[in-house]
Amino acid sequence: MKVSASLKPINAALGRLLDALSDPKRRGRTVIVVLAAYWAVWTVYAVVAKASQDFHFDMGEMVAWSREITFGTPKHPPLPAWLVGAWFSIFPLATWAYDLFAVGIATVSLWVAFVVSTRYLDGVKSAVGLALLTLVPFFNFHALKFNANSAMMPWWALTTWFFLRSFESRGLGFAALAGIAAAGAMLTKYWSVVLLAALAVGAASDPRRKLYFGSAAPFVTIGAGVAALSPHLVWLYLHDFGTFGYALESHPGTVLEAFVSGVGYAAGALGYAVVPILLTGIAAKPAPADVADMLWPGDPRRRLPVIVFILPLVLPALMAVATAEKVVSLWAIGGMTLLPVVLLSSPRIVIPRVAAIRILAIAVFFPVLAVLVAPIVAVVTHFNGIPNYGTQYSLVAEAAGRVWRETTDQPLRLVGSYDNVLNGTAFYFPDRPSTFEIVNPALTPWTDEARIARQGILLYCPVTENRCMEALNGRAATAPRGRRVEVDISRTFLGILGPVTRYAIVAIPPP
Repeated sequence: MKVSASLKPINAALGRLLDALSDPKRRGRTVIVVLAAYWAVWTVYAVVAKASQDFHFDMGEMVAWSREITFGTPKHPPLPAWLVGAWFSIFPLATWAYDLFAVGIATVSLWVAFVVSTRYLDGVKSAVGLALLTLVPFFNFHALKFNANSAMMPWWALTTWFFLRSFESRGLGFAALAGIAAAGAMLTKYWSVVLLAALAVGAASDPRRKLYFGSAAPFVTIGAGVAALSPHLVWLYLHDFGTFGYALESHPGTVLEAFVSGVGYAAGALGYAVVPILLTGIAAKPAPADVADMLWPGDPRRRLPVIVFILPLVLPALMAVATAEKVVSLWAIGGMTLLPVVLLSSPRIVIPRVAAIRILAIAVFFPVLAVLVAPIVAVVTHFNGIPNYGTQYSLVAEAAGRVWRETTDQPLRLVGSYDNVLNGTAFYFPDRPSTFEIVNPALTPWTDEARIARQGILLYCPVTENRCMEALNGRAATAPRGRRVEVDISRTFLGILGPVTRYAIVAIPPP
């Protein structure tokens, strides 16, 4: 199809970009520049689109955990919180900085996926594969909410990369890196056991397994992984494996519900990848035999990545039934590293140059379009509202902090509320205080009664939340030096007033 004269300069520029990403001598530098631009554009989108709301409480919870450095947290393994703490030891406690971090995690994952793909795909296909991955929502929209799920992406990608290199070369360096990366994945979320199981089954089912298991590589991988995990394993033992309990009890269901969720997990995960799948089909027009070679290659070198990609989609159904726990397709967020390899590695799949340029064009202009509509997203969000008081966290922190400063000249060391309000507001206090869950104190084990008595505490609750108010009133009644204020809080965006919520604030200063 001919390109109109007005579009020829754009088409030529995209062709040059495709050539630079395809050329083994230039692609290393080019992909860094391309992904740096991707990182910047999606960060701008995040800042603008979320201008009418505050960070999701999951992100605030990571900030709260990052201030209590241990080898575990009350819910998940500690690595994401460690990374957040390290980031904010360098960057200011600002919304743009957190957005930059969240998008950066996804960008690193894309870079690893590109590097992996270059071992299985030719130059044009590896460039197309990267473009296709940027159209998976995991790497942009979902990545904007940093939590234990999105944090899995780079660790799953690194584990996959190093394992495949270790399996093929049996080199001890890659074997050790595979073990360390696998430990990183487990220290991010225990769900990563799905990936490790897939890698084990893939290795055991490969015709080259005797060469691999007859070498030192698997033992080095296991040893490095156990060594890296050992501090957390000791912490788990000393804390009665509490985070395991949370992982196994957070999504209970019947066996039937668990099985249905497992089927939905695979369907949902593929649904997230539907755009790359459809574009590949449109570009390559594969025949049934081509699809068969794509999904079950005869070449063991190509078949292993397919197995490693497919098993994490299938195993959750079995795990769900075995544990009577429902699984959520969003947990597949780390499993897209090998999608380009699965879609494109078959020699029967041919991507014409014109189709490659068009796919690249979609990948380039999609984030630009997202930035253009970001202000509309912000306005719509303001009108529709966010559950769990998600537009008011920063305002609550500001109002509560003001009450504290009016009550005492001592620094604010502890804040107390409940559940999402506590975690959502934690990020917005400039003093970076520790947290105390006043309804369920077990969720903040770093704060005890002795610490509260020594440092004082700032309490706040929406007055309509009965459990939070009961806890707040109980503490206020035993603190005669405390100061109580009630305020109405509403977010204003572009001069438009949002929902009004009344909050009770109690400042209990230190002695």
